[in-house]
Amino acid sequence: MSLLLIHPPAAKAGEPPLGVAVLQAYLRARGITVGVFDANRDAYHYLLHPRTLATVVSRDLSTRLQRALRHADGALQLLGSPDAVASPARYATAVRYLNDALSLYGGSAGDERLTLGDYRHGQLSEFSLPDLETLASGQARTLFHDYFRDSLLVALARHKPSLLALSINYRHQVLPAFELAGLLRKRFPGVPLVAGGGMISSWGGALRDNDLQLPGFDHLVTGPGEQPLCDLFENPAGQPYVVSNPAQLALAPDFDGLDPAGYMSPHPVLPISASRGCYWAHCLFCPEAASPTHPFRSFSGQALPQLLLELAERWKVRHFHLTDDAIPPAALQAMAVQAEQLQDLSWHGFVRFEPALLQGDLIDRLALGGCRLLQLGLESGSQAVLDRLRKGTRVATASAILRKLRQAGIATYVYVLLGTPGETREDARLTRDFLESHADCIDFLNLAIMNMPRHSALAGATENIPPLDLYLPVDENATVRRAARRFLQQELLASPAIKAIVNRTPPLFTSNHAFFFRPQPPFHRF
Repeated sequence: MSLLLIHPPAAKAGEPPLGVAVLQAYLRARGITVGVFDANRDAYHYLLHPRTLATVVSRDLSTRLQRALRHADGALQLLGSPDAVASPARYATAVRYLNDALSLYGGSAGDERLTLGDYRHGQLSEFSLPDLETLASGQARTLFHDYFRDSLLVALARHKPSLLALSINYRHQVLPAFELAGLLRKRFPGVPLVAGGGMISSWGGALRDNDLQLPGFDHLVTGPGEQPLCDLFENPAGQPYVVSNPAQLALAPDFDGLDPAGYMSPHPVLPISASRGCYWAHCLFCPEAASPTHPFRSFSGQALPQLLLELAERWKVRHFHLTDDAIPPAALQAMAVQAEQLQDLSWHGFVRFEPALLQGDLIDRLALGGCRLLQLGLESGSQAVLDRLRKGTRVATASAILRKLRQAGIATYVYVLLGTPGETREDARLTRDFLESHADCIDFLNLAIMNMPRHSALAGATENIPPLDLYLPVDENATVRRAARRFLQQELLASPAIKAIVNRTPPLFTSNHAFFFRPQPPFHRF
């Protein structure tokens, strides 16, 4: 008897999926036989294999597509090689070749689009119950169908599973996951089929409130999956349709079956979290503040740096991605204390603009201990906007932190959010001014226009929104979004200093690969 954990496509295949690795560690520690399958990574390798590409090639390919096909195999090898970071131009060209090759998989009606970063279907929506039923029942297929049928199902059958669990964390995984659920139902009749992960947790309240079930699955897990999966493995018939039990929440992963060398990354990277949930959880625009999917929990004492050292030795990896919503200050302090032991490692992750970063030699110690890049959510250069959003951030503090990080040699990846409720043109210009005046301290930028999450405290009434929709309809704040988009194009991207930062961002893999590229010439955009 075995429990199989599956990470379905499509998501960036730059590092092993942390969620299933943590679940594997927890379940194995309790004597359960577990197998993990990264169907996302394997699907990309399947679709980009020359033999598979040859089956979708037509005679009238454009010169660009012909070139992409010739170079796709070499491009895939380059992305998994240290040579990728030697030249931003070669890196960007390899990404372009692979994206062009993936564009050949348009589905039977040409309405699907797969890139190295996401998957979209022009006719089916991940937020529509009827569309999910269409896929789960086999009435429609995705471009992953042949991979599921000819590769994944064959591999799963060798393990004779007694329970199958899909980890669905991103919207780009939803449609393929429901097609896969239908195929699993046919291939393994009688084997309980479970869905969990961030997307399922986001839907949990709406499903309960509306007494709805998702097609294809026997059970759903909302919130932490550790104890629910134990219970489902031991007694699936005795569990409710929606299972939720946050009593047990693990942090340490087991990457067995998820070889870090097999991913699209110039150097192998392992993800790790110092915490689950968000220790701040006050931002009004964030659904985690209004409707958290996990209780907050973090490593204590020196457990985090010790785990990094153990994983580095076990997997011969020296690069780590801390995937926390925001790395807690206590975890940063623990890393600083162990800086000498960690100095041969390299890591990056998200932090808040906390005043604690300015205390003593913390930033210098983090740099000594392997910190190569920090992601920071500025959102706005207007203090009025930050206060209205309850960010808990002072513009002056953000300025001082950016300058101190630059002095320490730690790269920065700054996130800006335009079009938040109440933002004026003057607020937006304060953001522009902040970015320009700190251009020498900002290495990479993410400029986004706000989509209002339905679970945000700013969302207002949501009774008329379909139950699975995670965002308010665009037409409800279309005027604000249009104004924000105009400002983005006409003022932010018109600034030579800001444009130069944007052009340094690695295409598609963005923050996942940015810490490999210390400030260099800009990437060729495509």
